[in-house]
Amino acid sequence: MSKRIKKQSVKKAVKKATKKAVKKISRQSSRRSSLFEKESPTAHRLQKILAAAGFGSRRQCEELIEQGRVEVNGQIAKLGTKAEPGMTEIKVDGERLSKNKVAAKPVYLALFKPKGYICTNSDQQGRAKAIELVPKSFGRLFLIGRLDKDSEGLILLTNDGALSERLTHPKYGVPKVYRVQVAGEVTPDGIKQLRVGVHLAEGFAKAENVVIKGRHKQSTILEMTLTEGMNREIRRLFARIGHKVMTLIRTSVGPVKLGKMIPGEWRRLTQYEVDRLYAAGR
Repeated sequence: MSKRIKKQSVKKAVKKATKKAVKKISRQSSRRSSLFEKESPTAHRLQKILAAAGFGSRRQCEELIEQGRVEVNGQIAKLGTKAEPGMTEIKVDGERLSKNKVAAKPVYLALFKPKGYICTNSDQQGRAKAIELVPKSFGRLFLIGRLDKDSEGLILLTNDGALSERLTHPKYGVPKVYRVQVAGEVTPDGIKQLRVGVHLAEGFAKAENVVIKGRHKQSTILEMTLTEGMNREIRRLFARIGHKVMTLIRTSVGPVKLGKMIPGEWRRLTQYEVDRLYAAGR
């Protein structure tokens, strides 16, 4: 009788151990399968997909994700999420990303922003926007190299997130050239201070180059080159050395020149200009 009980106990133990082993193998298999799906060769990081669809540079798209404004298959996305373009349901602010947007043809434009226009895609105050000066048929575009309302000159517009990243990230140091007229006479010491730089709230700011182009009785005209883009940086730099900016015009971004364009005019960039923009910077 005791032998029979022992045999039954052994059988139960073996059966129980077998079940545990099967479950463990199943879980491991599931994990490997999940890992394989995440590493699908057609999957891309979410910020890369959004940038290609014209939602901004990759950094700007990362901010959208961090703010909880992006969903993937009904779930709030997190940084690091991957998706398959055209196969995964992606929503931004509740609006579904269509296959056409993901595969949008790259657009590259140059715009002469006039004074009085702001550089943003939306404004609750209803102010005039630079983006409104180009046809809506180009689809969603974002601006590279923003200018404040009182400034004018060259703005680039594109739906190419990779190029936007290259032109706006400080590490690439893409030069932007400005023609500035300031009140008063700028002295050699003032020029030196602009080149040495000053501390602003966002960090250290300086001009890569400053050249005096002309003088009037009560003003000075200069050409100034920057490689970063803090808010109203030129105006704040000149304020530090005691001069008020009267007019400010951006004349170039990397190799792209304003040329003979007039305020409000836009044009397509040539492929040569696009290639040079990608090659610009450090």
